[in-house]
Amino acid sequence: MMRGSRCYRFVAGVAGLCAAIATSAQAGPALLIDASDGAVYYAEDQDLAWYPASLTKMLTAYITFEAIKSGKITLESKLTVTEKANAQPPSKVGLPVGGEMTVDVALKALIIKSANDVAVMLAEGLAGSEEKFAETMNETAKRLGMTRSNFVNPNGLPDEKQFTTARDMALLARAIIRDFPEYMPLFAEAEMRLGRVRMGTHNSLLKTYAGADGLKTGFICSSGYNVVATATRDNRRLVAIVLGESSGLARTTRAAALLDHGFENNAWVDFFNKRKLDTLPFDPADTTPPQDIRKIVRSWECGNRGVGPRPRNLKNVAKKKADPKAPAAAQVETASSNGTKKQAVKQKAKPEAAKQ
Repeated sequence: MMRGSRCYRFVAGVAGLCAAIATSAQAGPALLIDASDGAVYYAEDQDLAWYPASLTKMLTAYITFEAIKSGKITLESKLTVTEKANAQPPSKVGLPVGGEMTVDVALKALIIKSANDVAVMLAEGLAGSEEKFAETMNETAKRLGMTRSNFVNPNGLPDEKQFTTARDMALLARAIIRDFPEYMPLFAEAEMRLGRVRMGTHNSLLKTYAGADGLKTGFICSSGYNVVATATRDNRRLVAIVLGESSGLARTTRAAALLDHGFENNAWVDFFNKRKLDTLPFDPADTTPPQDIRKIVRSWECGNRGVGPRPRNLKNVAKKKADPKAPAAAQVETASSNGTKKQAVKQKAKPEAAKQ
C-alpha cells in the first residue's frame, strides 16, 4: 500500500491541481521546479525515500564530468571491460571481457542506452573498484546537498541500501545543468549507434514532448517507473521528477502534465510563487526503507503477467552475428530528438560484441 501522500501547491487559483497531476491514487513522489532559480511549482512526497533505479546514472555521469574537468581523465581515455562489468544484467552494451571503449562513447552509452555494464566500467576506471566509487558517489551527493540519499552501486540495480528522494534528484539535476551545460546535449539524444547496433533512449518525452531535452529515466520492479525530465521553452527550463509510476506510459503522462502546468501558467505562477527548493520544508525523516511497489507495476518482469508487453524470443534472445564486412573500429553515431544525426568518435571495440 502506498503511504499517505503530501501534496503542496505553491501557486494560486489552481483548484484540484494535486488531483489533476497525480495519475492515480497510487502515484508516487513528484516535484516540479525551475532549473535556473529552483522555484518550486509542485511538490508531492518530495522527501519520501525511493529506489532511484537508473536515475543513479545521473550521479555517475556528474562524477565523470568532474573527472574530465579536473584533468583526471579525458574523453579519449580508454576503459576496459572487466568480468564484473561484463556480468551486469541489461540494459547493457555487452562488449566482451577485455574490450575497450573511450570515455566519450561510455558517456553516450550510459546516458542514452542506460548501460549497466558501462556504469561499472566508469566506476572502476575512475576509482579502481565499484566500492570505492560508491564512496565518491556519497561524498559528492552530500556536497550537492543530497542529504537523504545513499548509493552502493553506479547503475541503480536493486539494492535495499540504495535510495534517494525526489528532492535530492532535483538537486542533482540542477547541479548537472548548472555545472556542466556543455554535456546537456547528450541527455537530449534519442539514440546512438555502435557499429550496426542501434541503441535508443527510454525517455519517450524526447520524441513526444515539445522542448524536451533530458535527463534520465529509471526502472526496476521495486521502484516502478521513474524519470527526471527537463524541457525548455522560451529560454525557460523546467525540471519534473516523477517516481514510482506503474508503467512507462503513466510516467510519461505524469511528467508531461507537470511540465504543461509549469509552462502554461508561467505568467502568474512566478508572481505568486515564493517557494524555492533550498527553502522547501523537509518532511519528518523516515527511517524505514523504501517501499517495494512491484505488485502495482505493469510489467511481466515483475511477475505481473498480462499487464504489460512480453518481449519476443524470451528464452532465445537473438545475438548479433559478426559482420565480416564490418570495420575493426566501430563507428558511433548519435541521433538527436529532431532526427539530426551527428558523427561521434570511433572506438576499437568490435561491433559484433555489442547487443541491444
